[in-house]
Formats: sequence, C-alpha cells, structure tokens
Amino acid sequence: MHKLDSANRHSLVNWLISGVRDELQIEPIFLQLCDRLVACGVALSRASLHLRVHHPQWLGTRVVWIKDHGQADIMTIGYDVEATDAFLRSPFRVVIKSGVEIRQRLQIHGPHQFPVFEELKEEGHTDYLAWPLDHTQGKRHLATFSTSELGGFTDEEIAFFREILPLFSLVSEIRLKNQLALTLLQTYVGPHAGEQILDGATTRGSGVSINAAIMICDLRSFTKLSDRRPRDEVISILNQYFDAVADPIERHGGEILKFMGDGLLAIFPLEQADACTDLLRAVFEAQEAIKGLQGTALGHEVRYGTGIHLGEVMYGNIGSKKRLDFTVIGPAVNIASRLEALTKELQRPVLISADFVRIAGCADQTECLGTYNLRGFEQPVEVHALRLPPTGL
Repeated sequence: MHKLDSANRHSLVNWLISGVRDELQIEPIFLQLCDRLVACGVALSRASLHLRVHHPQWLGTRVVWIKDHGQADIMTIGYDVEATDAFLRSPFRVVIKSGVEIRQRLQIHGPHQFPVFEELKEEGHTDYLAWPLDHTQGKRHLATFSTSELGGFTDEEIAFFREILPLFSLVSEIRLKNQLALTLLQTYVGPHAGEQILDGATTRGSGVSINAAIMICDLRSFTKLSDRRPRDEVISILNQYFDAVADPIERHGGEILKFMGDGLLAIFPLEQADACTDLLRAVFEAQEAIKGLQGTALGHEVRYGTGIHLGEVMYGNIGSKKRLDFTVIGPAVNIASRLEALTKELQRPVLISADFVRIAGCADQTECLGTYNLRGFEQPVEVHALRLPPTGL
C-alpha cells in the first residue's frame, strides 16, 4: 500500500491557504489541485467540478480533469439540465439535494445504482467519491474524484480529501462570489460600466466626460400590443426584438447602458476606431435580424424607431443617495432621444443628426429631410434619414 508524500501534502495545504490569491478563476485552481494531489501520491485518475454560476444563459460550469489526458474539459451547462434523465438518475442530484458525500466501489458484479457508475467502470475506474462543496447562504456545489487503482482509494487518501476539501470550498466560494458580482454587473449595466463599478466608481456624481456616438431605439405600438396579447407572448416578442437589436450592438463594440421598457440606450465611444461605422453596421444588421423575425417567430409585425447622434456626454453615476444608475447624460443624449421621438412624426425608422453624418462620412447612405426644431433646443437640427430596406416603422 502506497503512502502519501508528507512534504507535498503540507505544500498543497499551504498553497490552498496562501498560494492562490492571484488566481481569479476557480477552474484553473481545481486543475492545479488535481495535479498536486497526484504529486502527493494520491492515485487520482479522474476528477470533476460542478459549479452553479447563475449566468443569464447557463446554470453552471463543469470541469473534468483526467490524468495524462492533456487539456481539461471545461463546459457550460444549460438551465434545462436538471430536468434531464441523465441528471435525475445521477449521484449529482443526490449530493446537491442532501449534502451527503457518496462513495461507490465501481468494479462490482451486477448493475450500479447510477448509469454514470457503469460508464466509469467501463473506463477502468475502480472507486468513486462525490463530495458536496457547501458555501454560505445555502449554496452547494460538487466535486468528484475517481481512481483506477485496483484496491480503490486508501483510508489515508480519503482522510486527505476530508482535510483539503473544506479549504478548497472556501477558495471556490471567494472566486464564485467575485464571478457572480462581475456577471451581475455585466448583465445589468454592461461590461465596461461593470468594470468601472468594480474598480470603485460607486459614488454619486463620479464619472468622466467622453465623446460617443449615441443610439436610442424604441419599439412602436408596444402599449397596444401589451393590451391585446397574453403576457408571456408579449415578453417573448420583446425578448426576441431585443436579441435582434442588442446582439449586433455588442458584436460591433457598442455598450448597452440600459433597457427602458421597450427601448434601449447604447453608446459607441469615439475613442474606438470606426465607432460610427460600427454603429451603422449594428443598425443594418439589426434591421436584417428583425426582418427575419417578421411574421415567423414573433407572429407580430415589429415596428421601431431609432435616433442617432454624437457628442460629449457625462459617463458615470447619477441617482439618489442609496440608488444609483450608471449611464450617460448630456445634451447629446437628449438630441438622440428627440430624434427617436421624431421618427413617429416623419414615419422613418432611423433618423440621424447632421453632426453624425458629417463625422461618419455616411451622406451617401442617408437622405436629408431638412431642419427641425427639437423640444428643449433653441437651434434647429438638420435631420437625415438612414436609407433602409422596407421594414421598420
């Protein structure tokens, strides 16, 4: 029976306590942990880490480490996984629900309780451990360990797991909490604003002046739609519309600062090369995406209006003492808003200021409609309409 290396054991414990402080992600820490366990003499052949991360698009992350396999397998897990037969007939569900560890000798005669045990047996593993990783506020995650040693895990190896897993649980909670904070900020205020807030931009009035191209988009006849359609159908239409508009904005480097009911506010900082061109590309691609949805997935003709302008804005925190909004304010934003409102009157889906047309060099893509007095501004504004294929307002 092999013995664990005492020096490497102490080194691993010290590493978990003080050696991982500069590593921001838990996945690489887990992979290093597996390698270090092998260096200690643990006969580890396979390990996996199952984390609930509560991202808008997926429930969690799975990390699989296999000895001498080279690159680890890291994948995201969808929210529908817990309704699948594979999950319902797995030890993961039992451990997550009960918080009790599971150990299973794999090389036994007869069928196993869980199909995954049969799979591991066929791969040559002999012993299996599933351990809950309990975090604060009742949050629970899972780690599993397998060996291909003929006798399975030794008592000494299992005792070592019991020693280090509480430390790993603390390490993982810190990383997951940090990741959750970043995910929530990116989800609700956008990636750049989220970074600013995490860096300390949390006081009212804090912010900077930037030059940006501004886009305000609004869905038409939404009130009428809400009155005539079931709630769930209205939400589905709205979400599909926002996907069609938001995906191109983010793909071309824009930042969506807020969704305002059935509208959105986005900026393209002019320090970004080709910001104006990127904004126009986003508008054209959104138009095509909406056209593809008309009468099919949506089952409703989507009509919208977009106002586009550029200029200097204050980018930062405004609000009450306890409730802040990270956004942009300034006359340039107001002009974009007035242009969006003007689309209703002029029956053109996208209206652009002459200032934007001049800077973007897109006069050949627009039609000058003349000058208009916009509410709240003394000087009239020259307004252009973007030439789009017929679909829209």
